[in-house]
Amino acid sequence: MLRTIIAILSAALLSSGLFCSAFAREMNIIQTRGSAPVNLVQYEDGSWQLVVDGKPYIVKGMEYSPDQIGISPEKSNEWMCRDINNNGKADGPFDAWIDKNRDNFQDSTEDAVGDFTLLKEMGCNTIRIYNPDNIDKAVLADLYKNYGIRVIMGNFFGAYTRCSGADWSKGTDYTDAGQRQRMKEEVRKMVLEYKDEPCILMWMLGNENDVSGNYENSTYNNTNAVREPKAYAKLVNETCKMIHEIDPGHPVGVCNATYKLMDSYKRYAPQLDFIGMNAYPGPFGFGTLWNRIRISVDRPVLISEYGADSFNQARGKEDEDFQALYHRRAWNDIVANSIWGSGAGNAVGGVVFCWLDKWWLCGSSKVHDVESGARPGPKPDGHIHDEWMGICGQGNGTRSPFIRQPRKAYYLYKDLLWNKPLVPVHKTIENAD
Repeated sequence: MLRTIIAILSAALLSSGLFCSAFAREMNIIQTRGSAPVNLVQYEDGSWQLVVDGKPYIVKGMEYSPDQIGISPEKSNEWMCRDINNNGKADGPFDAWIDKNRDNFQDSTEDAVGDFTLLKEMGCNTIRIYNPDNIDKAVLADLYKNYGIRVIMGNFFGAYTRCSGADWSKGTDYTDAGQRQRMKEEVRKMVLEYKDEPCILMWMLGNENDVSGNYENSTYNNTNAVREPKAYAKLVNETCKMIHEIDPGHPVGVCNATYKLMDSYKRYAPQLDFIGMNAYPGPFGFGTLWNRIRISVDRPVLISEYGADSFNQARGKEDEDFQALYHRRAWNDIVANSIWGSGAGNAVGGVVFCWLDKWWLCGSSKVHDVESGARPGPKPDGHIHDEWMGICGQGNGTRSPFIRQPRKAYYLYKDLLWNKPLVPVHKTIENAD
């Protein structure tokens, strides 16, 4: 009860931009997962901390993919090699500009600043890459060296039948020896290729591989992980062990959308370092997520996707205020349940979904869908609009992929949430930057 009361008080202080260290006390480390440069430590009260180069780190992450209007990306990370103005630089990262008056025209005062600058200014320290396709190491090196932003490098691990070689109609089968070997080999190649890149923060396996099987004959994600939880968890464990042998200096996690596999991870995947959760609950934070994972598997938690759209179907127009409110409450809940709060203590950060509206998600990639892209969700209008999730818009689409119209959520992170130091309620390694 006392911990709950403290958590409520901490959340209130966080929302006001203040935090008190009155509850601070020194704690002993009871386990360390991994080694430098990046590892995870657990303290005697059960709380977890991500440590980078000997300093505490909380993931202030972004799903970054500056997709061009009118194009449906066939593979991940096409933005790294897109240079439609032929100036020798990737368009989004280096040539994007802010449409200050939102007239869909680049005025003489609206110089190109680039997304990497905008991300750094908002306080972002991490981006998530879902699969190692089309990687330009020079771009990622620049991202880290000049902007201080690290990378969560992922592998689909059989999601969408990627890396498994499975037939789409049957989906990835985690009991199939050949498919298991192909997935492990693809992960091995990824780790060997990128483990020495200074930008790498951690490794992520899968993307909601636990979703398929929610409904009879469902083929979403095309995996059979839920139908074969033991086989899936064992493969996760084997793969984590392989990664640790190749690269002990970066943690490895698995991305989920449900709690269905948590018991299997506990029983069969002791090598797993952290749990990733793509979570889109209501506008008051993540509820019981933290304690459910703490009780079931006791691993640190990264919210690997979270966010809200900016369109209000009931009003027939954008609603930036609700989107900003959602993000504020979500981030405050992450911090309240991290080492810097008094909640469950297992949060190590979160990844915002997403940087830019993705017009290709529903219907035509040339249309910013409203009704055809709506589905039931915890919003005032009762709908989630997948093509309006960006904390930046692309205007009417005519100046894509360069135009940026930052929404209120962007300035919320920049001015209030991500650029202010956190004060731990416990004395751990040291204060965060």
